[in-house]
Amino acid sequence: MEDCGALFATERYGSGESWHYVAKDGAMESTRDGREDEPRGSSFGGLLKSVFLPQGYPESVSGDYLQYQFWDTVQAFSSSLSGTLATQASLRGVGVGNQEATVAAATVTWLLRDGTGMLGRIVFAWLKGNKLDSEAKKWRLFADILNDVAMFMEILAPFFPAWFTFIACTSGLFKAVVGVAGGATRAALTVHQARRNNMADISAKDGSQETLVNLAGLLVSLILIPLVTDNPALTISLFFLFTALHLFANYKAVRSVVMETLNEERLGIALRRFLHDGRVLTPMEANRQEPVFLGFRETLPIKLGVRLQEVVQSPEELRLALMRKGAPFLLGITNGCVRVCLAAHAHTRDEIRAACQAIWLSDVLSPSRQHGGLSGMVHKSYKLMDTEFDAFHKGLEAAGWDVTRTLLDWDEWRLEWKPKIR
Repeated sequence: MEDCGALFATERYGSGESWHYVAKDGAMESTRDGREDEPRGSSFGGLLKSVFLPQGYPESVSGDYLQYQFWDTVQAFSSSLSGTLATQASLRGVGVGNQEATVAAATVTWLLRDGTGMLGRIVFAWLKGNKLDSEAKKWRLFADILNDVAMFMEILAPFFPAWFTFIACTSGLFKAVVGVAGGATRAALTVHQARRNNMADISAKDGSQETLVNLAGLLVSLILIPLVTDNPALTISLFFLFTALHLFANYKAVRSVVMETLNEERLGIALRRFLHDGRVLTPMEANRQEPVFLGFRETLPIKLGVRLQEVVQSPEELRLALMRKGAPFLLGITNGCVRVCLAAHAHTRDEIRAACQAIWLSDVLSPSRQHGGLSGMVHKSYKLMDTEFDAFHKGLEAAGWDVTRTLLDWDEWRLEWKPKIR
C-alpha cells in the first residue's frame, strides 16, 4: 500500500472547501477533500459565487438569504420589463416622435414631475420613516405594489393628453415614495441578513445581482420595444403579465424572510399562542403567520413611549399607577388608544413586557364599543404579566428569538418619577 503520509493539519474555508496537509518524504503536501490541489475559484460556478454572493456564504448570511434573493431577482427582472414599457409611454407622452411637441413643454413636464417627487420623498420620510424598520415586510411589499400602480399610470397617461402632466406628477410622487420605502426596507432586511457585521458586503453583492438582472432585462427589452411600438393592446397585456409576476415574486420574497427580532405583530402572535396553550412559537412559525399587507386595525391602536400627560391626568392617578409593583412603565387607555409611558431606566426586557401588556389590552378591548372599568382592565393586565411574563420571556430565548433588541415602535419620551407622590 502506498504511503499517504502523516496528517498534521486541516483547514476549512467556510463550508465550501476543506484542505488536508500531510508530511510525506520530508515535504508538505496538500489535498482538497481527497482530491488533487486546485486553485480556489477556478471553476465557473466558483467564480459566479465569489462575484455575486457575500464572502463566507452561506455561514455569513441568514438562513433565508438564498430564497429571498431568488424571488427578489425574479421581481427585479419583471419590474425591469414593466419599467421599459412605462418609460416608452412616458417618452411618447412628453412628445418624443411628435413634431408638434416642443422641448420646453416636455422639459417643464419633466421638472414638475421631479419636483413633486422630491417633495414626496421628504414628506413620506417624515411621516413614516420610523415605521420602516418595525414593519419592513409590509412596507417592502407596499412599495412594490405602489411602483406597479405608478408604472400603470405612466402607460395610460398618453391616452389622456389633457391630464398628462397631472398623471405624470402623481406617478412621480408614487415613485418617490417607492424609492424611500424600498431603499429603507432593503437596508432593514440587509441588517437582518448580515450575520458577521457584513452589511456592506451583502449590500454590494445585492447591487451586483440587481445590475446583472437589469442587464438581462435590457436585452429582453431590445426585443420587446419593436413589438409594442404603436401597439397599445400588446403593451397593456404584457404590462399586466409582468406585473402579475412581479407581485407574486414580491409576495414570495417577503414571505420567505424569517426575522428573529420582535416587532408588534410577531410579539402579538407569539404572546397569543403562549396564553392559549403555553407554547412559544419559533421565529419560523411566527413569521409564517405575520401579515405582510398594510391594513386597518381591528383592535385598539397602541402607542409606545408617549408623554406622561397622555397616560395620567392628575397626581392622584399617577400615585395609583405607581402602586404597581415598581414596573418601569405606566400604562393607560385614553381616547380609544392603549398608551405606554416608559421609565428612563427601563431595559429591553421591560420594553417587551410593556408591549405585551399593551397588546393584551388591545386584543380584549374592541374599538367598536364603549368599555367601563378600564382601570380594572389595566390592573388585570399587570396581574397577568406578573404571573406569565417570566415564563414567556424565557420561552422566547429558548425558541431562538433575539431578546437583546427589538423592532417595537417606541417613541423617544422617557420619564423619571419621584418615589413618593403627595
